[in-house]
Amino acid sequence: MTRRPGAYVCGIDAAMDVIGGRWKVLILWALHERACRFGELRRELTGVTEKVLASHLRELEEDGIVHREAFDEVPPRVEYSLTPLGYSLNEALAPLGRWGRTNLLGDAAPAGH
Repeated sequence: MTRRPGAYVCGIDAAMDVIGGRWKVLILWALHERACRFGELRRELTGVTEKVLASHLRELEEDGIVHREAFDEVPPRVEYSLTPLGYSLNEALAPLGRWGRTNLLGDAAPAGH
């Protein structure tokens, strides 16, 4: 994980350093159930650009949250999945998702988001 020793004020500050950005949390939720290819993620995250998705995936991989696996096939195939650290981060975000469903969406959102 890219850390800034001594630069964090609290645990939330440190966590936000990892999940900051509009799409990172949504990438975590998309990868919670199964590994996905880049195109699958792009279709699921309506509105994200290829450049931003690639950048966020690279950052999450550098932070040890996402695992990138390249298969030796023709055409090339790459899949992204959560690491154990990524799953634990997703679990930490679950209460935030429940809060949003209850207080902002009136519990009308699909389960898990």
